[in-house]
Amino acid sequence: MTALLLALQLLTRLPLPRLAASDRDMARAIGWFPLAGAVVGLCVSVAGHAGLGHDPWAGALAALLVWVAITGALHLDGLGDIADAAGAAHGDRTKISAVLADPHIGSFGVTAIGLQLIAKLVLLRLAVGTIPPAALIAVPVAARIGPVLWALILPPLHQGMGTRFGAGANRVVCLIWMGLLGVGAWWIDAALLLAVPAMLIWALWVHRRIGGISGDGHGAGIELVETATLVALVLLQ
Repeated sequence: MTALLLALQLLTRLPLPRLAASDRDMARAIGWFPLAGAVVGLCVSVAGHAGLGHDPWAGALAALLVWVAITGALHLDGLGDIADAAGAAHGDRTKISAVLADPHIGSFGVTAIGLQLIAKLVLLRLAVGTIPPAALIAVPVAARIGPVLWALILPPLHQGMGTRFGAGANRVVCLIWMGLLGVGAWWIDAALLLAVPAMLIWALWVHRRIGGISGDGHGAGIELVETATLVALVLLQ
């Protein structure tokens, strides 16, 4: 239970009590990331369908606002940092850590975050009322399987929060969640399976361009896998 609450504390802004957690609890929390995604997805789906009663764009905007609010823009921050590191470092890996450590955001980061929000808004407009509510709930779940996979197959970029949680990733947990994703794809929509190649493409890009995975890399990957999965759900209807 402690590990689940830690996952919810890290990935959401739900009002939860403070916990005294060990390193073991922190490591085990990564196995609960997809379940935290289910909480995010449920809130997004409810908001989207509530706004849909007024207007499709209102539904899309409500869903997006809830999506950003419940996650505290945590993953968007990671996306901005990774975009700055990839752009401003000009391929020099010795500069990447310095750029990632800089609390300021640059033009690459602003552009990436802006495009991501626009993409999600448009995709939510196409998705809300079109795809099953369960499919929308499943999108954040699928994306949060990514960190379990990335922690297994990518070297850590540096020591930090990402490595503390990533230490708990193991093949059994990854296979369980991949299996559940397969069940969800069979039951809800087969397009959900396209989250898997999106995860692998992100892993390949991060390894080649950044050199390893970090908390920012996990956050950026979650955002991009969510968008890729939404694209698949909308286009394959």
